[in-house]
Amino acid sequence: MKLKLARTTLKAKPKTIELKKVEEELANKSIFYFDKDNSHKELKELIEYFEEKGFSVYMREVKYGLDENEYIYEVHIIA
Repeated sequence: MKLKLARTTLKAKPKTIELKKVEEELANKSIFYFDKDNSHKELKELIEYFEEKGFSVYMREVKYGLDENEYIYEVHIIA
């Protein structure tokens, strides 16, 4: 499954990352930021995938502006 990482600037296109790559990066970091273009279903699948592997996962929306569409997803994956 491919997910879109949060944009680094407002006009940039989001970069994609494979689920396996997220799993590999867990050794270095536990917080990931994903773009609003990801569907809620995809993020639920991400959560279920890591919970089945014994991780604790917490997700929330982070607003970075006043507009309703200015948000990203913050996902904490903890062993």
